[in-house]
Amino acid sequence: MAGRRNDIPKGMPNYSDLINPTLEALQTLGGSATINEIYSEVIKNMQLSEKIIDFQHSDKSSQTEIQYRLAWARTYLKIYGIIEKTQRGVWAILPKHKETKAVDVDDCVNMVRNQSLNKQDNRIDPKMDNNLEDDGIELPDENKPWRERLHSILISMNPLAFERLAQRVLRESGFYEVEVTKKTNDGGIDGYGRVKINGMFSFKVAFQCKRYSGSVPSSDIRDFRGSLTTDIEKALFITTGTFSKPALDEAMTPGKIQIDLIDGEELISRLAEYGIGIKPITDYEIDEKFFMQI
Repeated sequence: MAGRRNDIPKGMPNYSDLINPTLEALQTLGGSATINEIYSEVIKNMQLSEKIIDFQHSDKSSQTEIQYRLAWARTYLKIYGIIEKTQRGVWAILPKHKETKAVDVDDCVNMVRNQSLNKQDNRIDPKMDNNLEDDGIELPDENKPWRERLHSILISMNPLAFERLAQRVLRESGFYEVEVTKKTNDGGIDGYGRVKINGMFSFKVAFQCKRYSGSVPSSDIRDFRGSLTTDIEKALFITTGTFSKPALDEAMTPGKIQIDLIDGEELISRLAEYGIGIKPITDYEIDEKFFMQI
């Protein structure tokens, strides 16, 4: 059970404050979006401060607090019957709610918690707000403990081993001719690869891998960009942590080489998708009332 933190920045929105902004983001993005697209749209619309955006959920997590709470907001909307998650991790508004602009947050929260009560046959403290693990509601996929455990393993990996792991992920993602430089003082480039678009156009990509337990600063993005040579057409920065707001802005600075970013959450999701070092475990929920009443 997670304890409450006393250092959370003032103005940090609770998960319930993010329910309608999440729905609004999905509507703006055409009714469907990836987690990162929803995240970017929400923090833009809510005009959240850098202090709030960059605040980490915990030292053991690859998520920021906002990412963690957005995962709960999506879960509540899903259980409430407004949105769904596809097998490829895209969130979408259900067709019957395509015109729904907002929901009654209190009704949403109460319905989801009452549904949990019926399953768990216990009482939920009505004053409970942030300790969502106490709800009896199943944890969002993005917030499950195995992800924290994997994050800790990634952080403790040998640097070269982590680069080889990134190499494997890129190959599974469709890159070819992927090589790790195995050099020191190479200006920040850890490897190269090529990717082909629609089977026709190919690009040479340089990548950098950094094991972070916090946020990558904008200076790291600038340094990486400064190492790129004229034969590099695309660049990719992979980290176990998160990217600070200035780093996100720096990566997309107009007029400069655009740097694509893979944060810890996306990296872990890709490892799970490709089955790299991870195996799914089938579990079952037991309906005790069924066996008592049959």
